Amino acid sequence: MSFNQKVNLPKVTLPNSNEIFCLQKNEEIFLMYEQVQEYFRHEVELNEGDTVFDIGANIGMFSLWVYKLCNKNVNIYAFEPVPQIFQVLEQNLKSLDPEKIKAVPCGILQKSKVEAFAYYPNTASISTAYPDGSKKERDKFKKAAFQKIDAIRDSKDLTSPLYWYAKIPRLLLSFVLDYKLNQAFIVEQVTCQLRTLSEVIQEYNVQQIDLLKIDVEKSELDVLLGIEEQDWLKIKQIVLEVHDLENRVEKISVLLRDQGFKKVIVEQEQYLKGTDICNMYAFR
Repeated sequence: MSFNQKVNLPKVTLPNSNEIFCLQKNEEIFLMYEQVQEYFRHEVELNEGDTVFDIGANIGMFSLWVYKLCNKNVNIYAFEPVPQIFQVLEQNLKSLDPEKIKAVPCGILQKSKVEAFAYYPNTASISTAYPDGSKKERDKFKKAAFQKIDAIRDSKDLTSPLYWYAKIPRLLLSFVLDYKLNQAFIVEQVTCQLRTLSEVIQEYNVQQIDLLKIDVEKSELDVLLGIEEQDWLKIKQIVLEVHDLENRVEKISVLLRDQGFKKVIVEQEQYLKGTDICNMYAFR
């Protein structure tokens, strides 16, 4: 699929009543919506006129949230390498100020190159340069799903789009989740353009990044290693999702502190306990 190929995209209404184009009308959209809010914890702060880099923008949920948060006065660079997903991102951002909001059809990694990505059409948010369809990986997602559903059941949150799962008997729910995971892990290989963060900073003559958000499905350390020394001081705040593989949380924490970030916070959502996924927040 080329970036210029046009298709009819479905729309979904979010809990804040906003409509957004998507690839699939499924639970993933609402989980992404919740995740966006998790990024604004602790001391993360944005003001009108700030500059935000949204790396791993997917369909643009985070960028749209930031645009509204800053009263439509914010500079956003939204990066998405997978062509099918970028098309939706572009559609969601096209009505915003093109001078301030840029959808960029590339991924950000340690080196510039063209590389094969695993694209999951039924669960686009887990598309990655590091595919893993193993039973261990699927069990990780299944455990997180069970814990999320248990939390909804315990809280009796009738407003949650996932509430109907909480009404399914646990044994039957296991079969339902297995089916969902089989669908989620259907994979296609696509070719993606990758660049380094410093190359993009230079191309667009960016003098300051007030918030660097990274959600790149196991490539987060690669993104940070592609930042040249002279560009680190331009970055004021970082929030990123980390997959703690090969002691990655510790490696990233050391790197951020070495680059002058005085406060680094690691936090894991309750429903992700027992998995390798957590969020990190870094402040100068």
